[in-house]
Amino acid sequence: MKYKKLKIALCLSMVGLSTLDASASRSFQYKNIAPDANNRFTVQDSVHMDSTELIQVAFRKVKKQNVMGEIQAVNLAQLMKKNYTTYSLENLNALISGFNGDIWGASGYLLLVDGFPRDADNVMPTEIEQISVLKDANAIALYGSRAAKGVIYITTKRGKSGGQSINIRANAGINTPISYPKYLGSAEYMTLYNEARRNDGLPNLYSAETIYQHSAGKNPYRYPNVDYYASDFIKKSYNRYDATAEVSGGNERTQYYTNFGFWSAGSLLNFGEAVDNNTSNRFNMRGNIDVQLNKIISLNVDAAASFYSSKGVNADYWGAAATVRPHRFSPLIPISMIEESDQNSMIFVNNSNFLVDGKYLLGGSQLDQTNAFANIYAGGSNRHMNRQFQFNTGLNFDLNSVLEGLTFKTAMAIDYQNQYNQSYNNSYAVYQASWNNYAGNDLISSLTKYGDDRISGIQNIGSSAYRQTLGFNAQLNYAHTFNEQHHVSAILLANAFQIGKSAEYHKHSNANLGLQLGYQFANKYYVDFSAAMPHSAKLPEAKRKAFSPTLSMAWRLSEEAFMKDNSVFNNLKVKASAGIINTDLDIEDFYLYQGYYTFNNAAWNGWRDGDNVHTFDRFRGENLDMRYPQRREVTLGVEGAMYNNLVTFNASYFYNQMHGLLVQPSTMYPMYFMSYWPVYSDLPFVNFNVDERQGLDFGVNINKTFNNSFLSLGVTGLYFDTKALKRDELYENSYQNRTNKPLDAIWGLQNEGFYQDQADINQSPTSSFGEVKPGDIKYKDQNGDGIIDTRDEVYLGKAGWGGSPFSLGFNLTAKWKNVTFFAIATARYGAYAMKNSSYFWMDGEDKYSIIARNRWTEENKETATYPRLTTGVSDNNLRNSDFWLYKTNRLDFSKVQISYDFPASVLGKGIIKELGIYTNGFNLMTFAKEKETMQLTVGAAPQTRFFNFGVKALF
Repeated sequence: MKYKKLKIALCLSMVGLSTLDASASRSFQYKNIAPDANNRFTVQDSVHMDSTELIQVAFRKVKKQNVMGEIQAVNLAQLMKKNYTTYSLENLNALISGFNGDIWGASGYLLLVDGFPRDADNVMPTEIEQISVLKDANAIALYGSRAAKGVIYITTKRGKSGGQSINIRANAGINTPISYPKYLGSAEYMTLYNEARRNDGLPNLYSAETIYQHSAGKNPYRYPNVDYYASDFIKKSYNRYDATAEVSGGNERTQYYTNFGFWSAGSLLNFGEAVDNNTSNRFNMRGNIDVQLNKIISLNVDAAASFYSSKGVNADYWGAAATVRPHRFSPLIPISMIEESDQNSMIFVNNSNFLVDGKYLLGGSQLDQTNAFANIYAGGSNRHMNRQFQFNTGLNFDLNSVLEGLTFKTAMAIDYQNQYNQSYNNSYAVYQASWNNYAGNDLISSLTKYGDDRISGIQNIGSSAYRQTLGFNAQLNYAHTFNEQHHVSAILLANAFQIGKSAEYHKHSNANLGLQLGYQFANKYYVDFSAAMPHSAKLPEAKRKAFSPTLSMAWRLSEEAFMKDNSVFNNLKVKASAGIINTDLDIEDFYLYQGYYTFNNAAWNGWRDGDNVHTFDRFRGENLDMRYPQRREVTLGVEGAMYNNLVTFNASYFYNQMHGLLVQPSTMYPMYFMSYWPVYSDLPFVNFNVDERQGLDFGVNINKTFNNSFLSLGVTGLYFDTKALKRDELYENSYQNRTNKPLDAIWGLQNEGFYQDQADINQSPTSSFGEVKPGDIKYKDQNGDGIIDTRDEVYLGKAGWGGSPFSLGFNLTAKWKNVTFFAIATARYGAYAMKNSSYFWMDGEDKYSIIARNRWTEENKETATYPRLTTGVSDNNLRNSDFWLYKTNRLDFSKVQISYDFPASVLGKGIIKELGIYTNGFNLMTFAKEKETMQLTVGAAPQTRFFNFGVKALF
C-alpha cells in the first residue's frame, strides 16, 4: 500500500562536530603511528581509524572522536592496500566488534549503499571508501522501522580536487577444493546393502560373483563403479581473474570518480557441455560527479551498472553425486565392445546425435532414463543473466545567509534489477547394454534404448524476475559552535524507500520522519536525542504511525582536570543509550490484522454421487489493535586510548527485547476458536511474544612503530545470549517449554546408546516411531510414560542462527620497509549443529557414505558409532537427537597476504607513481574437532581455498 503522505520534517545534525577546532582534539591524534622521517607509516597502516577521520553515521558524517551511539567503521579503501578482497563484507567480523554475520545476534540488518537499500554483492570492494556498522537503537533510529536489526552503511569512493589519478589493479588466482564427500564404491555398497536386507529379514540381493566383478574393475562398463568426484569428471582447481581501473580527479568546483571492473571464474566440472559452458562473468561500472553550482547550491550525480552472466549445464551434478549409487549404470557405453553381428545396435550408433568423442553412447537404464552425466553430455546448456542499474542524485543548499550553520539536503535514487535464464533444452536417448562372455571377452549382445535424440535449437526464456527500488530523503541541518565550547546540532528529515518485486502484489516500503538533537560541551559532555515516526501499511490504519525515541549520553573523562596529568589514558569516554524502535520487520505479511475467509480447493463429498462440495474456510480473526513490535534497548559503552595511543579499545554491553511479536495465541482463546478438521481458525494475530538479547562486544588494537617497522594487532569479540522471554505455549511437561530457552534452541531426544538385543528392547520404553531392532538408537523416556515420542524431546543446545554465542576476530599487520604482512583469523564457540544431511542419514535406497562402515553389527556392537542399516524407513534413528549433535567450535586462519611496494627510487619520475605486487591465500586452515564435518558440502559444489597473485599501480 502506497504511503499516502510524505511529510518533510526538520532535524539538527552532528555535522558541525566534524568542524571542531583541531587544537581541541589534539589529545586524540595517533602520535605513535605518525609518519617517520621517511614518511613511511601513517594511521592507515592500521585497521584502526584516526580519531579525526570522518565516519558515516545516520544522515551525516562526524569525527570518530565525537561519534555517539554504538557505531564502528573501517576505511576499506586504505585496507585494500594490504588486504585484497573479493566481497565487500569479507571478514568484517575480524575488523569490527559486534558483527558476526549479523549485528548483536539479530538477523535482518538494513544494508545501505550511499544511503539507499542495495545489495552488498553488487558493490565491489574496489568501489568502497568506508563501511560503517550502526548497532544500537540511538544509532539506527533515524532510518525508521526497517533498520530495527541494525544498519551496515557502505560509502563508495568519490573524486577529490587535484590532478587526475589512475589506479589499476589486476588479479589471477585459483580455487582448490578443500574436501569432497566420501562414498562407498559399488562392491562395498552392495555388500552393506545385502547386510541391510538381512537386518530386515530379507534375502541378499547381490550375489558374491556380482560383488566380486564390481570390485575387480576389469570391465567398468558392465560392472560400473562410478566415482562422481574422480578426475575424469572433476578438475583439481578452477581459475578466477579480475581487473579494475579507477580514474578520479577534479578541481575545487568539480570532482569526478569512475570505476570499471571485470571478473571471471570457472568451475570444477570437466566433461561434456560443462567444459565450455560453466563460467561466470561480471562487468561493472560506477561513476559519480560532484559540482559546486554556485556559492549556495552543490550537486552530486551517481550511477552504477553491472552485467552478470553465468553459463551452465542443464543438470544438478552435485545433487546427483550425493544421491545416485555407484553401481546403477555406466555413464558411457563403448561402441567398440558391441558384437560385430549386432546390427540393430549399430543402427542406434549410426543414428545417434550424441556420440561422445565418436566412441561412446550415453548410458542409462529404465530407471535412469535421465541422469546427470547424460544431461551434461547432451541435455543442452543454459545462461543466467542479471543486470542492475543504480542511479542517485542529490542537491545541497548552503543556507548560511539565512542562519549560520543551516543547510538543506535532498537525495533520490532509482534502482532497477532484472534477471532471467536462457536455455537450450535437448532430449536424448540412453542405452542399457546386455552383455555376454561366451568368447572369453565381455561383449555387448544388444542395446535397449530409452528415449529419443532431439535437438530443438529453440532458445527458451524463463525464470524472469525484476526488482525496482525508489528512494527519497530530505533533511534540514543545523550545526553551530557558540563561544568555542557549546556545539549544537540538529536535523529534521523525511526518509522513504520502496521496493517492488515481480510476482509480489504489495511493494515493501519504509517511510519515516526523523528528528535529531545534539549538544556537546568542550569535547567532554555529549547528549544526543534521535527519534523517528515510521509509517507501515502492514498495520491497521489507526496504528500505522508510532513514535520511536532514543537518547544517548557520553562523558569524556580524559578531558577532565583530574585526568589531565595521568600518564596512562590519553582518551577515555564512557557512554550510555536507551531507546524504543517500532518496527514492522517481524510482521511477515500484509493484512494480518484482518480476519478472512478463503475458497478451499479441497472438496467434501456431497449428498449426490459424483458431486463435491467446496467450502469457504476461515483462517484468522480480526485484530484492529495490532501494533508495531518494538525493540526496547539499553546499552553501556566505553572507549579509550592508552599510553599515547599505543593501545586503543572499545567495549559495549547491550540488553534489548523484541517486544510484542505477532502470534496466533491458542492459549488465550477458547479451544473452539480453531479446529484442524475441518480447517477453521478464528484466532487473530496479537502482539504477544517477547525475545530477549543481551551481550558484550569489545575491540582492542595495539599499534607500534619501530625504526623501519610497524606492528599492529587487533582483536574483536562478541558474546551474546538470547532467550524466548514470553511464548504462547501449553506443553504437558514443563521441560518442553520454549519460554526462557534460547531463541535458536535445538530440540530433540536424548539417546542412551543402541538396543543391544531383543531383551533390551523388551525391557525398554516402547518407541512410537515404528518397529525397532537391535542396533537401533535407544532414547530416554523423559516423562516416564513408557512411550518414546515427541513429548520426550528436550533442549539440546544453541544452533547459532544469529551467529555463535562467542566469536572472536584477529587481524595482524607487520610492516618492514616496503614489505607488508597481513593476516586475519576468526573463531566461533558455543553453538551446535545436527549431522542430518543425506551423508549421515541413510536408509532405504540411499547412497552410502563411508560413515556406514561404523554401523552396528553383532560383531562390533561394543564399538559401533552408527545405527544398523536398513532398507526400510528408519524413522526411529533418523530424527533430531543428541546422537547426531556436534559442536561447531572452530578457529579459522581466514587470510594471509604479503605485499611489496616498489620504492620511489626504483620507479623514478615516470608516469607510474606507485607500483605494488602481492600474493594471498583465503580459507587456509581450520582447527576444530569436527573440521571434516564443517568443511563438508553435500549436494552442492565444495568449499574451496583461494590462492591469488595481484598487481596494483597508480598513474
